[in-house]
Amino acid sequence: MKKKILLIHTGGTISMHVNEDTGAVVPDQVNPLIKEHDKLEQLASISEIEAFNLPSPHMTPQHMLSLRNIIVDQLSHHAYDGVVITHGTDTLEETAYFLDLTTKFEAPIVLTGAMRSSNELGADGLYNLVAAIRVASCEDARGKGVLVAMNDEIHQAVNVTKTSTSSVATFQSPQYGPIGLVTKTMIHFHHAPLIREYVDVQQLTKRVAMLKVYAGMDPDLIDAVLQAGYDGLVLEGLGQGNVPPSVVPAIQKLVEHRIPVVLVSRCFNGIAQGIYGYEGGGKQLEDLGVLFTTGLNGPKARLRLLIGLNQENGLLEMARFFK
Repeated sequence: MKKKILLIHTGGTISMHVNEDTGAVVPDQVNPLIKEHDKLEQLASISEIEAFNLPSPHMTPQHMLSLRNIIVDQLSHHAYDGVVITHGTDTLEETAYFLDLTTKFEAPIVLTGAMRSSNELGADGLYNLVAAIRVASCEDARGKGVLVAMNDEIHQAVNVTKTSTSSVATFQSPQYGPIGLVTKTMIHFHHAPLIREYVDVQQLTKRVAMLKVYAGMDPDLIDAVLQAGYDGLVLEGLGQGNVPPSVVPAIQKLVEHRIPVVLVSRCFNGIAQGIYGYEGGGKQLEDLGVLFTTGLNGPKARLRLLIGLNQENGLLEMARFFK
């Protein structure tokens, strides 16, 4: 018996084409993937929704929340076995992580995209979509949270990131690797998540900024976060979680105003920790009240803080939330 899969389109390169006159990759008025419905029906019983038709740099947390609400509504009223979402690759990892934190279904939710548009030689969109539908139809994918299926690999939303501007193998999970593989004959999982989290979010009224730390950084950018009325700040710090001494007073001022500051490392591998005790070192920042988080990059830490600040059931204990 065929599995019932909800297919949600949001736009991105997977639904674009190359303009032969200009060479620019542009959105199609009609999503080319809609034309492949009969082929996809051979894999599963497909119900399609076009939520958006956006290039992924146009995606916002509000779009992510709308997408989450569509999924919650559809799975509450229909017996779908899984959900597949087509998405632009630039912000795919952020939408995947947002959905991972704000949904709690056993049914798989699988995001996929393309690095080559529909009329380019070697277009990978339909291939990746077929793989994603196969993953979403797989019993072993149940209960593993939100997944990303690209280039014959299956990644967890929390770990995956775009590592190349143009390679079809762009999506990787630094330090952790994929949790499964897609072959011609099977879906093979060799890892499973230890922890699944859920935070109830109905609206996004708070704002969170993110800054990358660099050598010789001046404090005025961090001061601007306070002046602009942001509700939180994520810093991609140096090494294990350090900053130049020049910005420490500005960070301390944010903490004193009860604006949470979360520190991650700008490195791909390793864990940010309060180790160094010099001026601007992680230990000093931790003692000031800066929060450290394990294994997240800056964009995902920003979404985590945004979700934590906007969650429905009273204030989260942020120190615990980020541990």
